[in-house]
Amino acid sequence: MTPPLHLSLAGQTVDVLRELVLTGEIPPGERVNEVELAQRLGISRGPLREAIRHLSSEGLLVLVPNKGAHVPQADADDVRALFELRTALECAAAELAASRRTDADVARLREVCAESRRDYQGGVRFPYRLDLAFHQALLDAARSPRIAEQVRLVQQRVVLLRSGLKDDPPHQNASLDDHDALVEAVAAGDSHGANRVMRRHLSRVRAQMSAGLGLVP
Repeated sequence: MTPPLHLSLAGQTVDVLRELVLTGEIPPGERVNEVELAQRLGISRGPLREAIRHLSSEGLLVLVPNKGAHVPQADADDVRALFELRTALECAAAELAASRRTDADVARLREVCAESRRDYQGGVRFPYRLDLAFHQALLDAARSPRIAEQVRLVQQRVVLLRSGLKDDPPHQNASLDDHDALVEAVAAGDSHGANRVMRRHLSRVRAQMSAGLGLVP
C-alpha cells in the first residue's frame, strides 16, 4: 500500500521526482543519481530518499538494496499485465460514469477533450497531464473511489512506459477521437457503448505501445 505523505519537503520532492520520471527526463533503465539530483533540487538526500521510497511503492522506481533506485523498463509480460488490469478497471469505470454522470461531469469531460485537441493541433506533443486529466474526469463521474485509486497507479505505470516513445500523430488523433466518443456515450447514458469505446481505446494504446517498444503484443 502506498504510504501517506504530509505536505512537506518530502511531499514536494515526490511531485518533482514523479515529473522527471513520467516525462522521461530520467528514462527507463536509468539509475537515479541521488547526489546529483539532490544538488540540482537544492535539498538534502533525506527528503530525496523518502521520495524514492514512495515512488518505488507506486511502481515508478525499482529500489535495490545497496544499489540505489532505477526507472523500470518494460517487457511484454509487464505491458500485457498492466493492460489486462487497466482494461478491467477502466471499462467498469466507463460503465459507471455513463450511469452516474451529472451535467457538470459531462461539461468537464468535454472541456478536457477540447483542451487536448487544441494543444495537440497547436503543435504540443500530446501531454500526459491532459490524458490523465481526461481519465480522471471519467473516474470522477464514475464515483467509485476504490476503482479510481487503483486506476491512478496503473495509469502512471503506463505513462512511464510510454515516456520514451516518439510522437505518433495517427495514434494521437485516434486517441483524441476515442475520448470524444467516450464523452458522447457517457453523456447519452450508454453504459455498453462506453465500455465498448474504452475497450477499443485501450487495445489501440496497448498495440501502439508494444510496437513502439519493439515488443510482441
